[in-house]
Amino acid sequence: MAEAERIIGTPDNPEAEGTDEGGSTAADAAVNAGRGKRKVLVLLSVAVVAYLLDLVTKMIVVAKLEHQPPIDIIGDWLQFRAIRNAGAAFGFGEAFTVIFTIIAAGVIVVIVRLARKLYSLAWAIALGLLLGGALGNLTDRLFRAPGVFEGAVVDFIAPKHFAVFNLADSAIVCGGILIVILSFKGLDPDGTVHKD
Repeated sequence: MAEAERIIGTPDNPEAEGTDEGGSTAADAAVNAGRGKRKVLVLLSVAVVAYLLDLVTKMIVVAKLEHQPPIDIIGDWLQFRAIRNAGAAFGFGEAFTVIFTIIAAGVIVVIVRLARKLYSLAWAIALGLLLGGALGNLTDRLFRAPGVFEGAVVDFIAPKHFAVFNLADSAIVCGGILIVILSFKGLDPDGTVHKD
């Protein structure tokens, strides 16, 4: 059976001195609150950077690339080609645009709730990537044609023999992979590690 214990002397929790056995003080609580705020700041910073990169690249693609021939980046192995995607990431499920919009909004709410107990730097980065990516694609679904909750996402990164995607999709996938790695390592968002 797995036991949870506080990380000792790691980059995620460098000031930790041991497992809390019920003897925590007000000073400990204040230190933990400060650490939590710093991790939330990291989460928000990563989310803002991911969101702005996605937003700016989509604006450039719509202005310069839409209704134009694809641009070869690495021969025909990688192209920039503007498409509008009403489905989920990588073009799946185009008939369910409203559902994907609701799911994206739900993901954002879950991440905001998780942020309250966030003490892990790695989790802050992973959740920031997810939040920025979800906000990027949600912005398209809310504000692009054909209408609110039904907007088509702008995709433009087109590898050969693969679906066309955007930077928001990339952020979501990278954040998801990082979460899987952290879960396999037994690291929780609150900074505890589960050992067998």
